[in-house]
Amino acid sequence: MSDQLACLTADVPVAGTLRVELDGVDGLVEIAIVRDEDGGWHALSDICSHGQVSLSDGDVDGCTVECWLHGSRFDLVTGRPLALPATTAVPVYPVTLDGDRVLVDVDTPLNS
Repeated sequence: MSDQLACLTADVPVAGTLRVELDGVDGLVEIAIVRDEDGGWHALSDICSHGQVSLSDGDVDGCTVECWLHGSRFDLVTGRPLALPATTAVPVYPVTLDGDRVLVDVDTPLNS
């Protein structure tokens, strides 16, 4: 597969998130689309590697997203956990902006 339409830029506020499901080669992939405080765009697995809950329900702080359940923070660029209890990175996916369209390639993680 290749880039897929995930959302429109107007769907995600600055320092906000949006949960989407995209078609991957192995089925649906749950993605958190994140717009950081500087307006940068990121796509990462929506599932926390520790608590198996939605990261898109968490808070964006700088270039991180915090899991609402146990407080693990993940780097939006690398997917690495920056705070316990999570110790495993989450997949991060390439994002392309095409006008007001946010495109994501879920079949080519940046950190695999």
